[in-house]
Amino acid sequence: MKLVESRISELFDSFTSEFSRIEDKITIYNNINNHLYHFLGITHPVLNIQLLPSSKVNANNYNPNVVASPEYKLLKHSIMSDGLTLPIVVGASHINNEHVIIDGFHRSKIIKETTEINSSLYDYIPTVSLNKEYEERMTSTVRHNAARGIHQVELTSELVRKLKESNWEDEKIAKEIGMDMDEVLRLKQVTGLANIFSDAEFSTAWK
Repeated sequence: MKLVESRISELFDSFTSEFSRIEDKITIYNNINNHLYHFLGITHPVLNIQLLPSSKVNANNYNPNVVASPEYKLLKHSIMSDGLTLPIVVGASHINNEHVIIDGFHRSKIIKETTEINSSLYDYIPTVSLNKEYEERMTSTVRHNAARGIHQVELTSELVRKLKESNWEDEKIAKEIGMDMDEVLRLKQVTGLANIFSDAEFSTAWK
């Protein structure tokens, strides 16, 4: 093992002397992380952080997560004081190599709009990628938000509408966004989504 450590050290010494451009260093960093991720064989996405140009990390159009001004300022202060400690969760897009945010919109916004933070990251954003289709990315966003106790009925109802339009069954929607069937049906009643739940019988608990 000491021989391996020595070889790794020599390799990085050669990188240091050979590469000075940040773009080259980031390319090497991403490649090494990706190789180590597959070498390790532990498939948690957080173990494969990739640095992406900020211009390639974009907001989604369904995020039911709004942060109030005091919390947003606190988040910015936290990043300014402690540095960025959590990567942005994204889903890969096949269009222009762009990545849509699943979780971390406000962190990415702070990175993009705060000169000091943006400069310190050389206009790159640390990300982890989930290989999910559009509907699955939406439910992942809701789960991430719900885990932090953040939930908006209006935008979550929009998510449910889109999932129904994609022919998801009510039971699957309830499972994927962490609700029971009564909660899903109540969401329909509260937000006037009767047409998308026309195939469901309402629980007497909400009559």
